[in-house]
Amino acid sequence: MSENVVVSKMKLERMLCMKGGNGEDSYLKTSQAQAQHARSMLHLLREALEGVRLSTPETAFVVADLGCSCGSNTIFMVNFIVKHISKRYLDAGEDTPEFWAFFSDLPSNDFNVLFQLLPPYGGCSMEECLASDSHRPYFTAGVPGSFYRRLFPAKSVDFFYSAFSLHWLSQVPDAVTDKRSTAYNKGKVFIHSATESTANAYKKQFQTDLAGFLSARAKEVKQGGSLFLVCLGRESSDPSDQGGAGVLFGTHFQDAWNDLVQEGLITSGKRDSFNIPVYAPSVEDFKEVVEENGSFTIKRLELFRGGSPLVVTHPEDASEIGQALANSCRSVTGVLIDAHIGDHLSNELFARVVNRATAHAKELMDQLQFSHIVASLCPL
Repeated sequence: MSENVVVSKMKLERMLCMKGGNGEDSYLKTSQAQAQHARSMLHLLREALEGVRLSTPETAFVVADLGCSCGSNTIFMVNFIVKHISKRYLDAGEDTPEFWAFFSDLPSNDFNVLFQLLPPYGGCSMEECLASDSHRPYFTAGVPGSFYRRLFPAKSVDFFYSAFSLHWLSQVPDAVTDKRSTAYNKGKVFIHSATESTANAYKKQFQTDLAGFLSARAKEVKQGGSLFLVCLGRESSDPSDQGGAGVLFGTHFQDAWNDLVQEGLITSGKRDSFNIPVYAPSVEDFKEVVEENGSFTIKRLELFRGGSPLVVTHPEDASEIGQALANSCRSVTGVLIDAHIGDHLSNELFARVVNRATAHAKELMDQLQFSHIVASLCPL
């Protein structure tokens, strides 16, 4: 059995994760853009939280972040949610309940880094904890597993939050790496600018995954609870036009793979057997699945312009921009690439990404803009 076949059939959920640790290309150090984008949507999150039904203060309020990853962004968002719900109780003249916060991601996630960032629980009153960053006003636990299946007991969670995760597919569609299939993504490592058959295979996988996600959450969310979901999105009705994700993975990143082939460092077959398991849906793609699933009513569903994924100190410095693009790509795909071609060739690949991105720095800063699907859903 060839190495390509072994790698392509590995269970994605056992290896997919954002890059852990605290190195320069770790998710911890490269997720500032996600932080900025998430904070620009706080007014929409606040709106969703206003719609959550409050139980009596004797009942703990439960929040879960699905796809939490290993940076500080998830802690900021959970703190925001707890503070807002606490304020709603206080404004209603009620005592605040105890809070449970569950951080969930795939087993390969670097939970150690995440939990090292968490301040200790308690040590002060709820009001003091809410006003301080030195203590947290909620109990917490990690929940490893795929959010495309059940993770929690029935009717146990008041509020689900998931940001920048649902565009990750549970697997690369089988047909995409099958040379006998019309959907075989020959010459490419991403869906962007692929054939109609390839694009439709990705779309079908996304819809299957999202349907599984919604069915699981429908069993787990309390009546009166809510889901607030954010993922990469696109404006085009054509699924092969992946917008900002296409610029990130379908241009200089793609060209760097081609460089490795042309230089004889890898075969074309090795390149073609690797595909990024990401799909940026349109609003219609997303809406179609929610309505067909039938478990939730849509309170809000829109395409939100999030800005650039590149955060640089000196926008005029082409080398900084090139390195930022490579770090951004590597923080989210590096683990998969290392498994496919090894650490040494992975370093060679990203060195070429840096060079190509540096040569097109101004163009990148102008064109690399992300849009996000923002959905607020309530159980029927």
